[in-house]
Amino acid sequence: MQRILKYFPNLTQEQIVCFEKMAPVYREWNEKINVISRKDIDSLYEKHILHALAIAKVITFRPGSRILDVGTGGGFPGIPLAVLFPESYFVLIDSIGKKIKVVQAVVEELGLKNVTPIKTRVEDMKEEFDFVVSRAVTAFPAFVGFVKKNISRLPKNALPNGIIYLKGGDFQEEMKSFKSRTEITEISHFFSEPYFETKKVIYLPINR
Repeated sequence: MQRILKYFPNLTQEQIVCFEKMAPVYREWNEKINVISRKDIDSLYEKHILHALAIAKVITFRPGSRILDVGTGGGFPGIPLAVLFPESYFVLIDSIGKKIKVVQAVVEELGLKNVTPIKTRVEDMKEEFDFVVSRAVTAFPAFVGFVKKNISRLPKNALPNGIIYLKGGDFQEEMKSFKSRTEITEISHFFSEPYFETKKVIYLPINR
């Protein structure tokens, strides 16, 4: 929890309580339904919560923004972002029912009113959002193809509507066709932990 406060010192008391609750809630549910690897559950704040919040170093979602988290898994990056931006609305989707069951339970136990978890495939989603966020669920070109239909043309934020994608490692090859349009931010520029040395936030505006 101290890691979160280190980089986000202006949290409200309500947000602090939410982030503090996350570890025991996830630990309890992960013992019933394994959605986070056993070794990662001990590094939850660094490898999952803080990693998700890297998006907040690239954009501050304005009140009323609508964000779709595709392939949310255990609720990342959507749940930490929903705590940080309580006046924005988040839809978290995954095609695997047991993962959405955990997300629903975590949302309820944290008392988050701005999150809707749905078991579905992104191909079946018709709604439009200001941003689609995700954590490397597939190769980037395929992801863009799946989600561009879900991005609204009416901007509300300082950044034009688009995709914000968390990715690590070497992905130069798959980014070739998007290179001139993407903004790639090294997470190590704002988080000092060694885990983030190769991690990046990719932002791609979508104009349909």
